Parts: sequence; structure tokens; C-alpha cells
Amino acid sequence: MAVSPSAARPRPILLLAASVVAVAVLARGARAQLSAGFYSASCPTVQGAVRQVMSQAVINDTRTGAAILRLFFHDCFVNGCDASLLLDDTATTPGEKSSGPNAGGSTFGFDVIDNIKTQVEAACPGTVSCADILALAARDSVNLLGGPSWAVPLGRRDATAPDPDGARTLPGPDLDLAALVSAFAAKGLTSRDLAALSGAHTVGMARCVQFRTHVYCDANVSPAFASQQRQLCTASGGDAGLAPLDPLTPNEFDNGYYRNLMSGAGLLRSDQELFNNGAVDSLVRLYSANPAAFSADFAASMINLGNVSPLTGSSGEIRLDCRKVNS
Repeated sequence: MAVSPSAARPRPILLLAASVVAVAVLARGARAQLSAGFYSASCPTVQGAVRQVMSQAVINDTRTGAAILRLFFHDCFVNGCDASLLLDDTATTPGEKSSGPNAGGSTFGFDVIDNIKTQVEAACPGTVSCADILALAARDSVNLLGGPSWAVPLGRRDATAPDPDGARTLPGPDLDLAALVSAFAAKGLTSRDLAALSGAHTVGMARCVQFRTHVYCDANVSPAFASQQRQLCTASGGDAGLAPLDPLTPNEFDNGYYRNLMSGAGLLRSDQELFNNGAVDSLVRLYSANPAAFSADFAASMINLGNVSPLTGSSGEIRLDCRKVNS
């Protein structure tokens, strides 16, 4: 995932191997311990608090929604949705923030999660995990940008250590379709989840270094689109220059991403790999023509992503500060 967004009117939603099977079984077991009403008695105001902070954050900086959505993806893809990404580096323990695709400031929005945590701790001390706060904030980010909403299963607990090595294995922008399918399958996620969740790139920005090879070297890109991007991203230098993942509606959570893929205007190689490769072509066509189908599948796949290996029960802890483990 990459970064940037905007506030728009919320839309309601309409609604492989033995190792992969094992992951799926574990996910189902964890899912049984998660519930949308988990905090109904212990912290009934949590969802309102998250929504309030996220609403103001998106108004203040239109990039925030995509940034929080990216944090959720990058957290869940490393040992599951356990808020390990939120831990700061220490003198003795390197964190995930400075590892792999998270390094160099490519992930941000941590201060927004801090603000939410402060509000929630004031109302319900030691009750709501940072992992659940991030899951709710990701949902509200999508909805505030005009995308769907959904009931977020809750009850996660927080990791007590980061996994910087795991962060280095996050799916990168140069992966081909087979590698993407494999990476998602390793988390118990299907090709349909891959196609739907990739639609998060309807908002956000990517750095020149992430798409240079695609627009200069790949054959499956529109010549006009490649020429346009080369003006923003020269053949060398300017690695940090930014371009919108969806140039037509960069601040709206809509189905424009899929229309771009069908015209050869996917900014990242990993984006354009989803079309004209057979495996998910039909889904790209469906989502490009039917925004309601995209909204429904995206919401369902976000729930699936949120169910990847969460810590529940007595595992982990409820961090009092999302940036550090409890002392």
C-alpha cells in the first residue's frame, strides 16, 4: 500500500497448500474470539472516539486516510493484526517502522493513532487494544473518503515485541501476479481478497522509486500514461517524488483504480499485474463496472484481513501507550 486521501460523503456498503490451509484454520479459530460488540459493556464510546479523531485528522490533512489504511495493511501482513508496527525502535530492539517498505518515512499517521489512544484511555483505561484502534481507524478512513463501512470484529490484543525481519517481507510494488497471489495465500487470503484489497490504491501516493521501473521498462503499460509519469519521475534521481495512485480521483475512495488498470494506467507494476493476466481479470472488470460489488467485496476482504492471526484471550497485552510495551 501507498499514501494520501480526502474527506467525502460516506457511502453505505451493499453488502493451497497444507500450510495455507493451516493458516486459514488458525484464522477461523481466532475469528470466533472476535466480536463487533466486544467493547459494548467495557468501553461503549470507543467507536465514537475513533470516528471523531479520524474525522478531524482527515479534514486537517487529506493524506491521513490513506496513511492509516496503509498502517493497517502493513501491520496485519507481519504476524497478523497485533499493532506491532506501532512500536517505536529502542536502543536494544529495532522496530518495524524503520524496516523494509516502512522505512524512510513511507509510513506515517502514528500520531493520529496516539491521539485516538489518548482519548480512549481517558474514557476506558487499560481496556481497548492498539490493534483494535487501528482496525477501527482503518475502517473509518475508508468511509470518510467516500467508501464503504462495515462492522469491525474486535477483541484483539497487542504484541509485546516487533518483528523487523517480518516487515522486510511485505509485498512490494515490483511483484508479479503469481508472487502476489502466493503472498496473500500465505496469510489465508484468496485471489478475490487480493483483487478487492488492491482497490485501496484508489487513494494514496507512491514514490518515484516505487514505479520508475514499471513506467520505463514494462510492456503492459499505456504509452501515454508512461510518458506522463516519466515527466514526474526522471530516469535517475528524484526517488522521493510523489504521484497519485489514481490520478483521476486521487482523494475519493471509488472504483477508479480498476478503470485505470483496464486502460493500462496502473501506477505500480504490482497494480497492473492484476489485469490481462487471466487470474483476476474478471474481478477487475466487475469492480470497474460495478462500484457496489467493489464496496461489498472490499468490506468483506478488510474483515478477512483483520482476522489474520490476531492475538486474543490472554495472549499479548493491552498496551497503555501504542508506541511501547507496558513496563
